Amino acid sequence: MERIPITRAGYEALKEKIRQLKGTERPDIIRAIEEARAHGDISENAEFEAAKERQAFNEGKIGELGHRIACADVIDPSTVKTDWVMFGCTVVLENLSTEDEVKYQLVGPDESDVSEGRISVSSPLGKAMIGKRVGDEIVVQAPGGQRRYELVDITVS
Repeated sequence: MERIPITRAGYEALKEKIRQLKGTERPDIIRAIEEARAHGDISENAEFEAAKERQAFNEGKIGELGHRIACADVIDPSTVKTDWVMFGCTVVLENLSTEDEVKYQLVGPDESDVSEGRISVSSPLGKAMIGKRVGDEIVVQAPGGQRRYELVDITVS
């Protein structure tokens, strides 16, 4: 089983999502199925079919999240060194074409959210940064062409 890196906050968020799916969504779906059954013939009951589809989706999501939790390798970002880029670090990059700076924290795939400044270590940029030191150039092939960055800073969040 492949281990998936994740921060403690990301791990707790996955557990909370499962609690919500089991504790809130599942009972709501069961009530919807019961109501649809009460309307009579379920063979041509669109409400019943929709509730059953919703139930299948919910149970699939619970299984998927359970698998992610089972594979989780919880890493505390405060324990990592900042000599080079690794999981949990926060980096500042300068785009060498535009001279714009961006700041990202490297997190696991389940936690990535570019709008929040978190990118996955398994993303092309994340992979290209691993092991780099301040001052190193990072080259990434993006859909719009090659992008070049300089690693300006590494900190622990």
